[in-house]
Order: sequence, then C-alpha cells, then structure tokens
Amino acid sequence: MLDIRLFRDEPDRVRKALRHRGNGEEAVDGVLEIDRRRRELLQQAEALKARRNEISKLIPQRAKAKEPIEELKEESRSLGPKISECDAQIREVDVQLEQALLNIPNIPADDVPIGTDEEANRTIRQAGELRNFGFAPKGHWELGEALGILDLPRGAKVAGSGFYTLRGAGARLERALVQWMLDIHTARNGYTEVSVPYIVNRQTMTGTGQLPKFEDDSYRIDEEDFFLIPTAEVPVTNLHAEEIIEPGGLPIAYCCHTPCFRREAGSAGRENRGISRVHQFQKVELVHIVRPEESAQVHEELTANAAGLLEDLGLPYRVVELCTGDLGFSAAKCYDLEVYAPGMDTWLEVSSCSNFLDYQARRANIRYRPAAGEKPRFVHTLNGSGLALPRLMIALMETFQNKDGSIALPEALHSHAGMKEIRP
Repeated sequence: MLDIRLFRDEPDRVRKALRHRGNGEEAVDGVLEIDRRRRELLQQAEALKARRNEISKLIPQRAKAKEPIEELKEESRSLGPKISECDAQIREVDVQLEQALLNIPNIPADDVPIGTDEEANRTIRQAGELRNFGFAPKGHWELGEALGILDLPRGAKVAGSGFYTLRGAGARLERALVQWMLDIHTARNGYTEVSVPYIVNRQTMTGTGQLPKFEDDSYRIDEEDFFLIPTAEVPVTNLHAEEIIEPGGLPIAYCCHTPCFRREAGSAGRENRGISRVHQFQKVELVHIVRPEESAQVHEELTANAAGLLEDLGLPYRVVELCTGDLGFSAAKCYDLEVYAPGMDTWLEVSSCSNFLDYQARRANIRYRPAAGEKPRFVHTLNGSGLALPRLMIALMETFQNKDGSIALPEALHSHAGMKEIRP
C-alpha cells in the first residue's frame, strides 16, 4: 500500500497519479478525511491520558499536604471510560484507514508512458525475424488435435470451459519446458528454486495486492477462507512477510514452478481460441526482494533473464512498456514480453516483469536492516514470469510447425524433451 505520509504531504501528486491510471482520484479525499479523524482522536486520547497521569501525581501530593482529593479521584474515575471509548474509536478508524489504503493502486513511476489503455503502450524493442511460411500456418488447436497432443473437449468435460488436457508428446513438452526453465534460472541466472503451497490464506493474498480488489476473480475455498494461487508471486513474495531481513540478507532471488488458477479467462473470439486464455495453467515465476536503490537495475535484469529464454528458443519477441492505464494494480512499472503466434496472427504475452517498489512490502510488512543497529526500512519487490505456459507452447507449436503438420522443437529443448520433433 502507499505510505499515508504521501497523502498528507503530496495529495495532488497522488490525485494526478490515480487520474493517469483511471482509478478514482476522489479516493484521496476519503483517505485524508479518515486520517484527519484518526489524528483528532489520537490527540483526544493523548490529552485524556496526560490528564490522568497528572492527577495520579497530584493525588499523593495533596494527600501529603492534607488537602481534599475526592474531587481529583472522581475526575480520574471518569477519565477511564472516556479513554476506553476513544481507544475503541481509534481502532475502528485504523481499520477504515487500512481498508481505504488497500483499495488504492500503486503510483506509476515517473518515466511510465501516460495513457488510458494498451494503445498507449510503448514497444521498447523487438528481437528475431517473423518466419516467412511457404504455406498457411495453422492454429495450435488444429495442430494439437491432429497430432493427438491437445484435447480441448475432454478438458471441458472434466472441468468446464476454459480448461484443457495435454497428452503424450504435449504433456511431455510442457514438463520439459518447466524443467528447462528452472535449470536455466538456477544454473545460469543465479536464482534459488523454492517449492511453495498452492493454497494460501487471506493475509497472503492481501500482501501482494490480490485482495481486496480482485477477490471476485480468485478461486476461494469457503470453509477455511483459503484461496488457490493466481500466481507463484503470491506465496513466494510472502515467504518473508512480517520479517526484518538482517544485514547481508539481500538481495533475494527466487524461482518457482506452480500451477496458477484464475477465474477470469477472457471472452469468446479468435484471439482466445484454444489455450491462450484458460483458468488453470503452469508457470515458472521469478521473484526479487532487494534494497530500494537496486530495484530499477534489477528490473532490467529480471526482464533480460525472462527474455533470454525466448532467445534460446529462437522465438521472435518484443518488449512492451505498459502505460499508466494498463499497469497492474500493484505495479509502479512493467515490461511485457510478447511472442508472435503466426497461426493466431497475434502477439501473446508470456511474461509481465513488474517493479512494485515498496508497495507490496508495506502490505506484507517486509523490511530490511541496512546495517547493524540501524532502523529497518521497507524492501522493494519485483516479479516476472520466466515464463508462462501455455502461451509459450502456442508460440512454439505455431512457429515451428511444418507443412505436413509436424512440429520441430528448438535445439535448446532436445535433451530435456528427449525428442527433436512431434509427429502424429
């Protein structure tokens, strides 16, 4: 969440940022009013407690001087209920203030392009040449069905629309991609692999910004008030919730493979045919926890680590910087990595690399101590997909398809997949 001091000291800056995001700038006035009421109650409570302390000193003094003390005792007794009532109101207002702050998105970084939607996003660079086919490329759903590796009807039968089944070489390719990505990130890029729960509690979802804003888009287990994770970012970032990381403990770089569960899977249409937007999918996630002065550089490195996989696979891709109106709720800055799917004739996002600054750290209370004896400060957190399936599989299938319907696999995957091509 945002620092309350930002609302007190720079309310116009927050209003401007929310206006650029398209998120109700009127929320600033609501926060300021709650904060004004809270500070007013704190002053009242402090004044009442100060008077009670003063009386507690006066009573023995007057008693020693044989002066009347009954009036002071009565006043002291009357202060107790007033202080209790004031403290109760402060607790209530604290909850109101926290809820108000939890519903306000992060402020975009100063260099983020201003715009209302994806039309204002900026392509930073494009790498690789789009393949020139000598035939009309097929969509992955057609390729997958013909090869017997993708079964959409049976996925829908066992779960419903927005689910799918892989079989044979399709399941093998997915497993190989996950293993290959984890091996690259740990051996080449220096990440520490972690394995985490796929079910988390409400506090954990709140810590990274999924709640309360996106509860309707989340899969919830009602009996325990648990949630299926929408991304590994949620449990991995919260591994250090409510902690102070001691000197020498930063930076932290984790990679993690999990399934991801998302209720919202897009509307019908050609761009959503097949497995491009689904309710459950596999993903390798990258999470960084760093000092504030390091986060900008780490953001570039994180993006490069994810992009390096696309280069290894020989897939054309582009890096897109999101504008203010297209940023994720918790992000201050974000780069999307998009691969081209020739059968769908569209660019597909396979990674969003985000810098959250201290926004998630404040929500999850993740701090670090710069040096021994120094006051703890909030860390900066970052994350990005490295990479997300099944869109990566879509790009591979459609880009490396042959005229006969077979699919040639990139050399980088041969040893992990144990095959060089997929044939019927």
